[in-house]
Amino acid sequence: MAEHADTQALLRLVTWLSPAFPVGSFSYSGGLEQAIHDRLVTGADDLRFWCETLLDHGTTWNDALLLAEGYRACDDAARLIAASELAEALAGSRERHMETMLLGEAFLAAVGHWPHASLEFPGARAAYPVAVGAVAGAHRTGLEAALAAFLNATISNAVSVAIRCGVTGQRDGVGMLARMEKTIGAVATRAARASLDDLGAATIIADIASLRHEILHSRLFRT
Repeated sequence: MAEHADTQALLRLVTWLSPAFPVGSFSYSGGLEQAIHDRLVTGADDLRFWCETLLDHGTTWNDALLLAEGYRACDDAARLIAASELAEALAGSRERHMETMLLGEAFLAAVGHWPHASLEFPGARAAYPVAVGAVAGAHRTGLEAALAAFLNATISNAVSVAIRCGVTGQRDGVGMLARMEKTIGAVATRAARASLDDLGAATIIADIASLRHEILHSRLFRT
């Protein structure tokens, strides 16, 4: 019975964080398109450094902590509201805010196919990592597993952006994901044991790229 529950949780995480899940994550780059335009990211090695830096010290790390908070607060509407408001406040640019809120809204709309009576989510609007965390928490997927799936999906989307922008090929992109498995797992473990007191980012270049993307004259992605 426990094995069946673990398999069900795995399938749900894989589905919810799949590129096929209708949240439109493929249309966002989180500022990576601007970094590619500025030639800060020109190949697979640069891309890996960019992703690892965000995982350890940037918005991806903060998103992991916000997901963990959403997971723990899945049955506490007031705490979920506070977590989502904090996520909005941490958005360093208009595009970053748009990305996390629109992804969250789309996720909550699509995940209605898996209703859960104990989920105390306040309305249909929340920052993306908080929304994912709350739903995963209600379905008892396991916090560390939810974090690993979310972080892997985030890095996979960055690889997809880089491929579409022509700075790396599919084989090198998949190879980068393979090399980053340990890093993603370690960050998931660290985030599961951390708290909101550990929030913080020091990725100024990435933040500036997100800001500058707002006026990029020709672009493929919304952020």
